[in-house]
Amino acid sequence: MQFLLTAIFLTLAVLTNVLEAENWPRFRGPNADGLHISAKLPTRWSEDENVIWKAETPGKGHSSPVIWGNQIWMGTALNNGHDLHAICFNRDGKLIHNVKLFHIEKLEASNTLNSFASPTPVIEEGTVYLYFGTYGVAAVDTKSGQIKWRRQDIKINHQEGPGSSPILYKDLLIFHCDGYDVQHITALDKKSGRTVWETTRSLDLARVENHARKAFVTPVVRKVNGTDLLVSPAAQGCYAYDPNTGEEIWRIACEGFSAVPQPVFFGNLAYIIPDFGRPEIWAVDISGKGILTEKDVKWKYNAACPSTPSLIFKDGLLYFIADKTGVASCITADTGELVWRERIGGSFSTSPVATSDHIYFLDRNGTTTVVSLGRKFNVVSRNTLTAGCMASPAIADNKLFIRTATHLYCLGTK
Repeated sequence: MQFLLTAIFLTLAVLTNVLEAENWPRFRGPNADGLHISAKLPTRWSEDENVIWKAETPGKGHSSPVIWGNQIWMGTALNNGHDLHAICFNRDGKLIHNVKLFHIEKLEASNTLNSFASPTPVIEEGTVYLYFGTYGVAAVDTKSGQIKWRRQDIKINHQEGPGSSPILYKDLLIFHCDGYDVQHITALDKKSGRTVWETTRSLDLARVENHARKAFVTPVVRKVNGTDLLVSPAAQGCYAYDPNTGEEIWRIACEGFSAVPQPVFFGNLAYIIPDFGRPEIWAVDISGKGILTEKDVKWKYNAACPSTPSLIFKDGLLYFIADKTGVASCITADTGELVWRERIGGSFSTSPVATSDHIYFLDRNGTTTVVSLGRKFNVVSRNTLTAGCMASPAIADNKLFIRTATHLYCLGTK
């Protein structure tokens, strides 16, 4: 009897832990902003310190981990990119699903800093959705690992490889298709995979070279004046749509292409970076309708801005890191005034994450520089893992999940 009661207690304890486990369901977390204010993360680690577990990851991919309950999902590419898979680890670091979704006979050219599995999945209870750009989109049952549906008919010439990640909104799976050849945003029924709406970008790109028509941004839904807006940066401009129908609400023209950073917000201001080659931050008032103009841009900032990593907004300040120079900056969100700018070194592709006290900058060589949040610049630590890092990290249950070129790490204080 005592044994039976103990077994029941342990089973209930495990179930409770799973039910209460925190989720990180999409690129940059629950609110698409890279923040987890209550997390108590380690600020120091190495291969021998504060590593709870380390698991080898099959294939190559830059997709970030997404977390739901006891599962951690990512996309990956095997066989030199010809086989695209969904992989899943449990919270103990055991590989429990390795699902082949697509076999690709002919691959497009891809940028050397990209992979064939760079878009981050999005997950909810029971289903994970993976988007590989022109190579396909699929839904997978998280319990069985069975494919619920998949499509390979939404074609796009990325020129540099896929990059934009999908998002969920109500019963819709939404993603960008901003390529060399076509430029539109698409919403699928998440249960069946059928197309619900598709909206072509309305800016006239006829006079723009094909390479300047592409972008790699992940959209964000933001509530403005009580209404949900799908804020959607693209090549040569930024748009907002009704996420239910795809109807365009506003657009603003801004020269630039190959944009990557996901927008962040403060009130009715959206902070976008329209151009990869000459990155600058635009603070755009998104409360209007129709054609927005320069009068809707409250300020611009162009010193040491990121081409790829997204921004962090917290307590009225914006934090960011320049890709090639490793210069970290902090500016005010309301005016764009410089607070501090310091070189921490390294080159960066990942978007930073932050807690209540610290921001974590992960460079391409596997070194994370932890910096204090606030108006005074302070490097807390530098921590190096043995392989490079191109995937943005995830946070759940006071643990930091980092995908390197070879492994998935779960970091935390033991």
